Amino acid sequence: MPGLNACLGFLLAAAALGAFTRALLGLHPGNRFSQELPASFVLVASRLEIQTLMEVGQWVGGFGADVASTVLFVVLVVHGAVYRCATGNPCVTIMEYLLCREGALSVLAGLAAHFLGAWLAQLFVHYYWSLELSDMHMIRNLMMQACSPTLRVSVYQGAFTEGVCALAFHLFYLSVQRAPATFGVPVVALALAFLSYAASDYTSGLINPSLAYTLTFHCPGFTLLEYTTVFWLAPLAGMAVALFLHCGHIPRLFSRNLLYSQKTRFRVPTEVKIKAGKVK
Repeated sequence: MPGLNACLGFLLAAAALGAFTRALLGLHPGNRFSQELPASFVLVASRLEIQTLMEVGQWVGGFGADVASTVLFVVLVVHGAVYRCATGNPCVTIMEYLLCREGALSVLAGLAAHFLGAWLAQLFVHYYWSLELSDMHMIRNLMMQACSPTLRVSVYQGAFTEGVCALAFHLFYLSVQRAPATFGVPVVALALAFLSYAASDYTSGLINPSLAYTLTFHCPGFTLLEYTTVFWLAPLAGMAVALFLHCGHIPRLFSRNLLYSQKTRFRVPTEVKIKAGKVK
């Protein structure tokens, strides 16, 4: 229980620091950098701590995968409700660009905020672990120099897993994007938590390049190119395929619908045709 209390305390501290950063930068609807920086910081810091709960908690406090998945779901719901104007995910930001909803400069600012927020979250997390407020954090602090990658299978299997998870998530995300927040936020959080649990023995279903860069790129066992293929290229490919399947084309690249027919759904009523004939 002390380990779980320390974990919850960390999550609250990360949320408070993210709120402070958000207020410091000033949240403007058109400023993508100020939206994404605190959102990325809180998301990455929370996922790093939850990953600790998954890997170390079962040995120290007897916490199973169900506890970690529940905490992850709650964190994602709160994050989605608080940072509704932000994505916290470079793949989703690039998807907004491909949908012609964001300009190039806005997307570049968002991507910079994603990775800067992830880097700051890593510094904050390592400092918190160094305090060793619980046995779980003490063990995690000792394991920092010899971490184990989240990629637990071959590169090809990992890339396939991340690609399929990204395809499923972005298809679901696009389907519920226009739904009310009271429905959309919990179901998106549930989908992410489920994919993370389902892929826990493969890649952990990160589907987030900035999160993966902070969480596993520094771990030994694979090269930078292999990590990039699995956690960057595969999710981007899955996102592109999901966008193509949902829209029938990629709006930024093609104006014509390549997959679905664009026949009109409305017909001129017969009475209108008769009246038009009489007028003639």
